[in-house]
Amino acid sequence: MLAISEYREVFLKYLKEKITIKEPANLYEPMVYILGLGGKRLRPVLVLMATEIFDKDYKKALDASLAIEIFHNFSLVHDDIMDDAPLRRGKATVHEKWDVNTGILSGDAMLINAYQLFENYEGDTFKELAQLFTKTAIEVCEGQQYDIDFETRDDVSIDDYLKMIEYKTAVLVGASLQMGAIVAEVDEECKKAIYQFGRLLGIAFQLQDDFLDAFGDPKTFGKQVGGDIIENKKTFLYLKSLEVSAEDDARQLEYLYSISPEDNSGKIETVKSIFQKSGAAKLTKEEIEKYTIMAFDVLENISIAEEKKKPLRDFGNMLMKRTV
Repeated sequence: MLAISEYREVFLKYLKEKITIKEPANLYEPMVYILGLGGKRLRPVLVLMATEIFDKDYKKALDASLAIEIFHNFSLVHDDIMDDAPLRRGKATVHEKWDVNTGILSGDAMLINAYQLFENYEGDTFKELAQLFTKTAIEVCEGQQYDIDFETRDDVSIDDYLKMIEYKTAVLVGASLQMGAIVAEVDEECKKAIYQFGRLLGIAFQLQDDFLDAFGDPKTFGKQVGGDIIENKKTFLYLKSLEVSAEDDARQLEYLYSISPEDNSGKIETVKSIFQKSGAAKLTKEEIEKYTIMAFDVLENISIAEEKKKPLRDFGNMLMKRTV
């Protein structure tokens, strides 16, 4: 098997070969632009890795891996429009560099292009890939809608939040691994198990992302620390704090999440102190560990040789440490 960095290099070479600028340029230039902004390429790497873990040539999964990456970036283009975000990975977002209409249309074309890539597979493989992709795509949209709804809801529960991050983030991780298993033509039990491994790891990853947003090192996190607090995002940390805080602290937290001061530094520090004082920070770490352990337990029970499990275990460990 290849190293993670080698899978990434193979994928990037394939992406550059397949995604090029053609006419009309204003439709395709934004696609090439967003796909060229970088990122860790975690999802396509997982597709390729899973295919080879199940004893099939990873090159047979290149089109499926490209479909996953195009879909992921399509969702980013539209998310940026909805959030009116000026930057993506330190560069101008598509709708800022061009305009909103171009961003919408290019995003639509990316979604269609992702589906087109499955046409390179035959018979049952094509059908399974398309069905999984359709299921995953609509779940990602549902997750995004839940996230939007939560901004104005005062009755969001922890179960609601876990469902939202499962749909918005985790299902795409699970689908990436299952697509590799589909290309490798393994049995249904293996397909379902590898999906569950990815789904659980994806939930752990998003919970950790929430935690690092508040308590991460700005030098290594890659995003503005405290961003979720500034945006009044009802994360696991926030919801758990409301659940376990003393009444006065819970009331103060709710108030702080109802305001948007020009200088957020005081708000961020006060909210973080409540997260810690209440024990929510510790409980969030325990939740991250719980989902990580659940993911690795699923992996242990997949019917593949131990040496085949090691790359996925290593990937999971690196993902949770943010070293991938």
